[in-house]
Amino acid sequence: MNKKYVIFGVIALVVLLSFVIQRYIGDIRPLFSPSSDITLERTKSTPKPGSKAAFDEVDLTVPDGYRIGLFAEDLGNARDLQFTPAGTLLISDTSGGNVRALPDANQDLVADENKIILENLNKPHGLAFYENKLYVVEETQVVRYSWNEETRTAAQEQKILDLPAGGRHFSRSMIFDDQGNLYISLGSTCDVCVEKEAWIGTTIITNAQGQNPRVFAKGLRNAVFLTQDAEGNIFGTEMGRDFLGDTTPPDEINLLTDGGDYGWPLCYGNKVHDTEFDTNTYIRDPCEDTIAPAYEIPAHSAPLGLTFVESTQMPDDWQNDLLVVYHGSWNRTTPTGYKVVRLNRDGNKFTSEEDLVTGFLKGSTAAARPADVTFDEAGSLFISDDKSGAVYVMINN
Repeated sequence: MNKKYVIFGVIALVVLLSFVIQRYIGDIRPLFSPSSDITLERTKSTPKPGSKAAFDEVDLTVPDGYRIGLFAEDLGNARDLQFTPAGTLLISDTSGGNVRALPDANQDLVADENKIILENLNKPHGLAFYENKLYVVEETQVVRYSWNEETRTAAQEQKILDLPAGGRHFSRSMIFDDQGNLYISLGSTCDVCVEKEAWIGTTIITNAQGQNPRVFAKGLRNAVFLTQDAEGNIFGTEMGRDFLGDTTPPDEINLLTDGGDYGWPLCYGNKVHDTEFDTNTYIRDPCEDTIAPAYEIPAHSAPLGLTFVESTQMPDDWQNDLLVVYHGSWNRTTPTGYKVVRLNRDGNKFTSEEDLVTGFLKGSTAAARPADVTFDEAGSLFISDDKSGAVYVMINN
């Protein structure tokens, strides 16, 4: 065969493959890009009179009257944070395939130990406790473990549920409500497409035994994290699709309702029809019956962990506001996100946002990427960082 035609054929195949990957998977350049050498500066600090503890301060910015320090490091791909009933912090290392315990017996806000309690798992992400049992969701299953607080060990009891395999969005999160219902989010396999598996791009509901699972809310491209407010309402973050520019579509906070349709892949934002993807003509607006976001977040901010403020260390007018982690953009002209924000709440809507923790982005390079947030019983705020493999803790002075 003529060498010229072979070269032409290879070029054509590469172009076609690039189109297919971008159209159905998205930009995969981050998988091959070298990690930045920039890391957060950490210096040993001297305890202030009356402070709760001496701990490493990090190069992050917090509101006046607060301090932020390093609680634990060397945690791999540190993601979901979950306290045990007795107050030991657990964290999932999704890429490492393990779950770790970070006890702080002397309560000096520095982890005493970095102990792997589960390993060789398949992309573990969400962690939850119910009736003193530890539940771990991996890409394709939910498993229940008995938990021993004295030895800080977990022993597998049984797999309670199989899940369909992921793709582009393989991380699964879950929470229990007060009635023992288990909610599990399953992100889409693609950037934008019509899924073949009914559970993909949804949040499902089941019980603690994994019985009678069904779709609770659909049209959710990637509702990575879930949380519950004091009234039992379930909220989730959602990442919008790519390749519609720097400012479209918005990322979202959604109030999840039973049977609700949140639009993806046909719609985004406040019932906007995605005509770039869906070129069909309709007599009736296909987005009319979808549910609009409770709050629209700037595009590509990549919202992850979220929790409602219930902390005596924070002002009264912050209580019941929503803290949200913006993991940060990877495909925007000017990077955005890379911070923890507080959303001012008005009923089940959110009216505005204010920065709470910033400094993860140094210039145009990410020194760290926050992933999840949670409070301990004392009201201290813990933040995971899946780029530096760390957990930070913020306290008032």
